[in-house]
Amino acid sequence: MIDLFSLLSIGLAFFVIAVSPGPANISNATIAMSKGRITSLIYGAGLSTGLVFWGVIAASGMGAVLQNSIYLLMALKIFGGLYLLRLAYLSAKETMKSNSSNIEMIDENVSGKSWFFRGVIMNISNPKTVIAWMAALSVGLGSNDGILSLVSGLLVCMIVGFATNAMYSICFSYRGVMNWYLRASRWINGIASFLFAIAGVGLLRSAFNRSSVS
Repeated sequence: MIDLFSLLSIGLAFFVIAVSPGPANISNATIAMSKGRITSLIYGAGLSTGLVFWGVIAASGMGAVLQNSIYLLMALKIFGGLYLLRLAYLSAKETMKSNSSNIEMIDENVSGKSWFFRGVIMNISNPKTVIAWMAALSVGLGSNDGILSLVSGLLVCMIVGFATNAMYSICFSYRGVMNWYLRASRWINGIASFLFAIAGVGLLRSAFNRSSVS
């Protein structure tokens, strides 16, 4: 069974990826401000469900890797580490941009069910999400871990995904939070860049660590 530290590592890696500013989070924040907390929570649940879809696909691929080849796992860790370093670069690049981004308010009058499915579609339509899942899961998995460990990591990421989207819904339903968010975006992206870099380097080191492939 996967140890607690590995689960925490997976959960932290996925949280950093999930909480970083992006189209899904910005849309959720905008809906929270324009349509209210309940609508945003429904939309966020849809976003989280879309994440689960790609999580299951990622875990299926990871399961095959764990069962078939330790060298495939090493290659996956290298790929995941490079992906996290790319996210670090993109976040660092965002810190150089102006904070004057204009975010469109959403005035559509649709049902809660429609908001849920819009959230699902938002994340299902982004296949790059599966790469984020595999990168996060790779952080805490080794060649000696079995399917039970993989499922444990998957469940942790699912919980983190739902909690992160709910956090966005609740926080941004308060008046004035979006203005603060835009002002602090450089700091947020800077911190995210640092954490991505640390996770990426750690994953690359893990890939070349003899204990992870023996």
